Amino acid sequence: MLDSVADALQNEDYKTAARLLKQLKKEQPKNPWVHLYIGRFYEQTQKLEAAEKIYRQLLKGTTNPNIISKARQGLGRLQNIASNKRQEAITQAITEAGGEETGVLVLQPLPKESKQAAAQKFAEIMEMDAYSARLQLPSRGWRLYRTGKLGKLQYYVSSLQAAEVPCFCAAISAVEKINVYEVSYFETLEPTPKALCHNQDGQLGTLNFEWEEVSQRVEGLLPIFEEVEEMDVRRQYQTKTKILDYTHVYDLHLPKKNSIVRLCDRNYQFKQGVALADNTTARQNWYNLRHLLEQQLSQTSLWSDFKIFAETATDFSQMLQHLKPHLNLGRSQQTTWDTAFQLYSCLILLRSQ
Repeated sequence: MLDSVADALQNEDYKTAARLLKQLKKEQPKNPWVHLYIGRFYEQTQKLEAAEKIYRQLLKGTTNPNIISKARQGLGRLQNIASNKRQEAITQAITEAGGEETGVLVLQPLPKESKQAAAQKFAEIMEMDAYSARLQLPSRGWRLYRTGKLGKLQYYVSSLQAAEVPCFCAAISAVEKINVYEVSYFETLEPTPKALCHNQDGQLGTLNFEWEEVSQRVEGLLPIFEEVEEMDVRRQYQTKTKILDYTHVYDLHLPKKNSIVRLCDRNYQFKQGVALADNTTARQNWYNLRHLLEQQLSQTSLWSDFKIFAETATDFSQMLQHLKPHLNLGRSQQTTWDTAFQLYSCLILLRSQ
């Protein structure tokens, strides 16, 4: 009777195949060949998830090498079908409005207990092995996972979110449209803040806003690199680039203005504007200023996982080189850490909108 099932499937006579398989399953419920043909029937009638389930059950529950080989071939065909459908959907997404723009895809953290199941789905969607997929999924902080055409990234985000893998994407053009104001000093903090600052074109002016406009705060430490000479084991001097210090950056987000108010401990003029404690170090002045801001914004969320994000973002140096850091640290050479912070803060603002 199995030969008759095979003939029916080959001739695409699915009504006959279904009738024969129903009878065989009742008469021989434990026969793996029957289940193999049921899987093939599901595959040919486009019930792909049911087919995959049967093929995987056969791989786990039988030792017959012929059946194992055919089940693996079936899974291979299903993967090819899924891959072809995925490519068609991606091509369609790219042709839609804005699909050709450059964007970024960010993976969000998920609990460790959810990682195994999420990694399996992630591997299927991104077409990789489950072990590698598990390593890509973050347990804390954001991970910049991929850059590319926005339409393609949107397709991946839709598929991953449906599989309960938290993620999002954003267009680089949206990042570039955000206004960034670098504060020289605050003229007043109460009742409303008034800041002397530079806009993204370097023009100096006054910015007024309400504390209620601030949706969140973002802070980060940016390394300060210096070239130093060190003696090696052969007592010869070599020039090396090392991190000698860090600069503090602190952003206030104004989503209704699509703007970021940026403070930096190296650029803030502590002797101007709002009075801070006298005869203290610049670092202490910075903490005093932070304390004054936090008094006003104690109920506002604080994002402080920049380092985790930067450890993956700096791998995308080519993309970051095209972004403006909107932060003048007087560096002799630009570093992707500055633009990584710009991207991190802007993505947070875009998510809040």
